[in-house]
Amino acid sequence: MGNYKNFKSKVLTLLLLLFISVIAVLNLLAADRTFSDSENRMLQQVPHFSLKALLSGDFTADFEKYVSDQFVFRDFWIGAKTDTDRLMGKKESNGVYLGTDGYLIQEFIPPAEEDLKEKIDAIHAFDQVTPELQKYVMLVPTAAALYKDMLPKYATIGDQEAYLKKVQQLLHHDIRFIEVFPSLYAERDQPVFYKTDHHWTTKGAYAAYLELCKQMGLTPQKEKEFNIRQVTDEFYGSLFSKSGFRHVQPDRIELYLPKDQEEYTVTYDDEGRITDSLYAMEQLQEKDKYALFLNGNHALIQIKTANTNGRKLLVVKDSYANSLIPFLLKHFSEIHVVDLRYYEDDLISFVNEQGIQDMLLLYNANTFFEDPSIKYLAE
Repeated sequence: MGNYKNFKSKVLTLLLLLFISVIAVLNLLAADRTFSDSENRMLQQVPHFSLKALLSGDFTADFEKYVSDQFVFRDFWIGAKTDTDRLMGKKESNGVYLGTDGYLIQEFIPPAEEDLKEKIDAIHAFDQVTPELQKYVMLVPTAAALYKDMLPKYATIGDQEAYLKKVQQLLHHDIRFIEVFPSLYAERDQPVFYKTDHHWTTKGAYAAYLELCKQMGLTPQKEKEFNIRQVTDEFYGSLFSKSGFRHVQPDRIELYLPKDQEEYTVTYDDEGRITDSLYAMEQLQEKDKYALFLNGNHALIQIKTANTNGRKLLVVKDSYANSLIPFLLKHFSEIHVVDLRYYEDDLISFVNEQGIQDMLLLYNANTFFEDPSIKYLAE
């Protein structure tokens, strides 16, 4: 009996060593990947070695990331780990909770007080030097605030609503805060957020558009004025990629296309490209299908419409704005779209040169509280 146990132990040890050896050889032979389709992100490449980087610890940290990112069959291991965690009752992975009804919900981390103050100060500094520009701020609550009841019981999520209220209270009274939580909550049984992605759906953007129209004195377009067209039902979004949760249903993406055709031109300044569509339909063949709205994020996009009222709008934004902007074409002659994460020119000079009258600052709560580029709004 003892000989059998020893033999079995040796066989298992040999198999383990063989497995490790095969994986090691495959890692050496496999070509490095630059992008992960399943995670929808760039992968770490071989870090540049220098004595300074080694002594500072940067080289070691980057090399660990490189080994992790380039590990052979990485996507399989991520899925296997997540499946194992689910069997053990764990419903959180990489900051994403698996909620009821297949919702993937990103955690909300409250901002540091000093960081929030710096952002409010930057908005006020910009307001002071552009007094003729009427400003509106729309901070969109994420699914973590809207679907609290769908989170696992043990989930610890910061009070996002309280921080949005705080921003509203801190802003000067001449800056109009567009509160969209009630409108989105009223429609929460509709698909106002994707289940596998952190963005709101076109339905959610439309609900916010109606609230924006109230505050800006615009007559909104009724839902019946659009042809609502489903363009895909195979959308696996950013939270699907980030979490590793694989056994969930894909989302569908819908477009609200006006029944009355609108004429406009869209100029992507960073590419020098001009088009007559707000939608990059070719993105439906890619992993990040949400990028069909305005072809993803760009430093500056300029839209000229057939509207002759002469009203010009500046939108300073994150990607949530990309699916709301199409609703605004009817109301403005020009819409200038700036993403501060990529924009490097003087925004104050741009506003004055273009003769812009209205500004909408539109971010989702997570991006607003996490993105440092907002601090440089007035620089």
